[in-house]
Amino acid sequence: MFHEPFVLFGYLAGLTEAIELVTAVIILPQRQTALVAKQAACVDVISRGRLRLGIGTGWNAVEYDSLNENFSNRGRRSEEQIDVIRKLWANETITFNGEWHQIEDAGINPLPEARRIPIWLGGMAPQVIDRVGRIADGWFPFLNPNLGQQLKDVHRSAEKAGRDPTAIGVECIAPLNNGSDQLKNLQDIGVTHVAVVTMNSGLRGAQQHIDAIKRYRDAIGDIVG
Repeated sequence: MFHEPFVLFGYLAGLTEAIELVTAVIILPQRQTALVAKQAACVDVISRGRLRLGIGTGWNAVEYDSLNENFSNRGRRSEEQIDVIRKLWANETITFNGEWHQIEDAGINPLPEARRIPIWLGGMAPQVIDRVGRIADGWFPFLNPNLGQQLKDVHRSAEKAGRDPTAIGVECIAPLNNGSDQLKNLQDIGVTHVAVVTMNSGLRGAQQHIDAIKRYRDAIGDIVG
């Protein structure tokens, strides 16, 4: 079951006080740019600055066709979308003349709590890895044997863009059975965040999932401090 993330996070923001709300990921080129900026800003305000916006470009052309969006230019278009979104978050009004966006003295209200919500990118293609280094605040890679080299490629792209590579976060998905040794290996190659997956673990009800995550957190306490 995949809930609409902004609707879900608006609900969860009212029930929680500390947890981070992360979309990992929404397919940005399938959505209206200004609307995403507005929705994300509203969630960020309601949650008092707890949103991290994870975006991707997807792989399924059928979805794009169904939404009347162009599949072939999704990567380049997503970069312009990120530029527009960040400008909308940072200014009361903007004027923007791009390849796909024409905005004349318009803006959104409210603006985000911190004015710049972190934008993390998902995907493993070489173009995505380059894009992460150039413009992203973080990356959602899949665990794979080449992750160490791929992180070096991200850092190389960041350096070429004049950015600090160490400022780019990296989050991987870890199953419940991942041990502390595996997590330490991830940390050593530069992974900064781990998302624990409790699905398909034989757990029933929200409390069992919460308890399992707490046990996991206790077991890896020496690693994450």
